[in-house]
Amino acid sequence: QELTADAVTRLKQAGLDDLMPFAQLDLRGGSRGSGIYARFPLSEGPAVAEVHMAQPTALLELPSGDAVELICVHPSPPAPGRQEGAARWRAELAVLPPPGELPRVLAGDFNATLDHAAFRDVLRLGYADAALQVGNALTPTWGPPGKGGVLTLDHVLVDRSCAVLACSVHVVPGTDHQAVYAEIQLPER
Repeated sequence: QELTADAVTRLKQAGLDDLMPFAQLDLRGGSRGSGIYARFPLSEGPAVAEVHMAQPTALLELPSGDAVELICVHPSPPAPGRQEGAARWRAELAVLPPPGELPRVLAGDFNATLDHAAFRDVLRLGYADAALQVGNALTPTWGPPGKGGVLTLDHVLVDRSCAVLACSVHVVPGTDHQAVYAEIQLPER
């Protein structure tokens, strides 16, 4: 998220294309871009209404023949003290679709913690928070630069047909966000 054309070039130079040769990118200029990179083929994912920040989607096709829908989530943050910022954030969370026919994963910077009603509305669509499933729901994923993590704003949500096997948070140098890793098991076909 907050992916720029320059960052795409630097990731390619660092060898990301060798590890994850498939990508769905939505570069909107500045820091509004986002991307999904994968080891396995990606095609167009579910339709999601366009919002201010890029929220690309993809259909990931696994070698087993299974497929999973991916949505990169990044609503605008609710600006403190500004009612229109909070309204925009709620509206952008509200465009997220419920689980579909295929297993679906929503991942990214939701700019929300579990105590936000708009985030709980997304969960009520039929998703489970991976960190909550394994007892790590309060592990901070964001903090002011140089201050460390203070809020849990980044999440991996899976539809309830999937099992969460592991979920952990990892420091990423040079950013104010931590990486959220989730290992999930897709439902049997």
